Amino acid sequence: MPDRDADPLIVAISSRTLFDMEDSHALFEREGIDAYADFQRTHEDDILQPGIAFPLVRKLLALNEGAPPEAPRVEVILISRNSADTGLRIFNSIAHHGLAIKRAAFSNGAAPYPYIRPFGADLFLSTHAEDVRNALAAGVAAATLLPTASKARVSPHQPHDQLRIAFDGDAVIFDDEGERVSREGGLAAFAAHERAHAGEPLSGGPFRGFLDALHRLQAAFPTGEASPIRTALVTARSVPAHERVIRTLREWGIRLDEALFLGGRSKGPFLEAFGADIFFDDSEHNIVSARDHVAAGHVPHGVANRG
Repeated sequence: MPDRDADPLIVAISSRTLFDMEDSHALFEREGIDAYADFQRTHEDDILQPGIAFPLVRKLLALNEGAPPEAPRVEVILISRNSADTGLRIFNSIAHHGLAIKRAAFSNGAAPYPYIRPFGADLFLSTHAEDVRNALAAGVAAATLLPTASKARVSPHQPHDQLRIAFDGDAVIFDDEGERVSREGGLAAFAAHERAHAGEPLSGGPFRGFLDALHRLQAAFPTGEASPIRTALVTARSVPAHERVIRTLREWGIRLDEALFLGGRSKGPFLEAFGADIFFDDSEHNIVSARDHVAAGHVPHGVANRG
């Protein structure tokens, strides 16, 4: 089993990202909390179907099985606006699906994000945009997940066993310096700025800490195709703006398995080709495109999300 003394990778998730609860959420919005609570109590033995984050959670927890002794543990924590009473159906569903989730916070309608930091979470995933923004403001990597787009419903099993996570660069892994230059001066100014600062490492963005924790976990496993984790940078940057990114990751001592410099091409088809279990981007436009192909989390950070 993994080393219990090593810093674990902790992911906090909301109940609506773990399970498909859109019908009962729609009931709550139509008829209020009492109707919602009655519905959940009446159906507490009815098993909830997998939600958008379910395959990701299953793969994260599977990393604890047969892991090298030096590997950190992976823990998933439930952070929910349900009450403990209405949350009984959620725990029944967790048990049915065999998910090793042992810790939870039920806030009974109040904002649950204050509990994220005490749990030591490296990442928070929710459908509630305000909770995500508050978590980011508190220094926790966080993203808003939307229900799956028009494609088939989420399957509890992906076609490959590897956990595959893809990240945008600017305003996610890195700060939003490049986006600010591009918005103020255009693409030519951005290219000139990146050439002039190619030897200067970029500052870390909101997902720098999560990337570090993920890298420590990945480093405990064999490299290459034998690794149960594979990561990718999927960015709109193109040559010559690639150099600063590469040098920054080298300076940080972070390995990303794949890097796609798309020069503005739509990211969705590339993410599908990579087989991402989840993709993080600060642009809502990119998320709308990506979620036709993979699970995608919007990171409401940086200049693209101001105003």
